Amino acid sequence: MERTSAETSRPEMVFVLLLIQSIFWMVAGISALPFALGGELHMIGLGLATLLFALFACLVAIGALWRRRWARRTALGLEVACLAGLALQLLLPIGANHAPVALLTNIVVPAAVVWLLWGRTARAVFS
Repeated sequence: MERTSAETSRPEMVFVLLLIQSIFWMVAGISALPFALGGELHMIGLGLATLLFALFACLVAIGALWRRRWARRTALGLEVACLAGLALQLLLPIGANHAPVALLTNIVVPAAVVWLLWGRTARAVFS
């Protein structure tokens, strides 16, 4: 039996992966805020910006679940930007974390979302 484009579960998988990524960013944003109590006031801005990224990723995830075309394009752009940021972290000597968990969350999750949203099948689902 041949599957039609409406029967694929790619949007649901993208939804879950983007929600996981949003949760990671939310935890990072919340954990940055207590540093402001220690005198590093710039951490308030960084924490709030990270929380806004988490909200944005959550909204894009909902759009992907609803199979909106703008959500597919936005998620692709967001994940490509995440992969480019990771490349900069790996190339520049800024003391970034190179542990397996950091690499998993910074490489595997964005690459999986790009893989799920790339190609004709995904374009047909999100039209």
